[in-house]
Amino acid sequence: MSYENILTERIDKIALITLNRPEKLNAMNYELASDLDEELTTIESDDDVRAVILTGAGPRAFSSGGDIIQMVGMTTEDLAARSEFRSQANWHIATFRKPIIGAINGLAYGAGAMLASMLDIRIGCELTEFRFLAARYGRVNSTWSLPLLVGMGKAKELLYTGRVVKADEAERIGLLNQVVPSAQLRDTAIKMAQLVSENDSRMVQGIKRLLHEDIGMPWRERFDNERAARATSLKSNHPREGFKEFLDRKGIKA
Repeated sequence: MSYENILTERIDKIALITLNRPEKLNAMNYELASDLDEELTTIESDDDVRAVILTGAGPRAFSSGGDIIQMVGMTTEDLAARSEFRSQANWHIATFRKPIIGAINGLAYGAGAMLASMLDIRIGCELTEFRFLAARYGRVNSTWSLPLLVGMGKAKELLYTGRVVKADEAERIGLLNQVVPSAQLRDTAIKMAQLVSENDSRMVQGIKRLLHEDIGMPWRERFDNERAARATSLKSNHPREGFKEFLDRKGIKA
């Protein structure tokens, strides 16, 4: 399907989505958010896709945040409807069934930083910068997502101050999983997605679900939930199937 505000690509079992408003630093207007939500809905029901990569077009930004020019021209009613849609779309991203890897190719400011914080894995480069700017503009976001990545103390610092976080610090505090040269960012994200897509998709998605659903639960409850999942929805294959590649390599007939 063709969209106005995003580019889509399929690479084997990977869906690559590019936020495509480079002239606006990929600012998140209503139309871009709607295109992204629609494409993710399509991917969710496509069993051939096992992992998603999300990145931004152009050399400067992943996403510079919300489209302020569009917002200031809206009525109060339009803003309320936009806010409700964005809340639903954000929860869709955060709870998306399949892993989403962010290739954070530049600025991730405001709503762009929040978007990045909702992804499963984030890979950056020397151009990557984060700023959580909600408090600066009399708004609030990321209180539920950022502490899971960087801890409560650092989340408070970044949300209270809105200061710039460059790539090296972002990796050090857990906001980025990895930093690579910008020329290698796309290939690195693809290789990461390929590693994910080679695994049992039922288990990868089940692990993601367990990790998310168990947030805030006591340790024992998390243990029990995993044990229950192993007996039901995430029941293991017989070792003859699960270790078939290893057995074949060893010449063992099971």
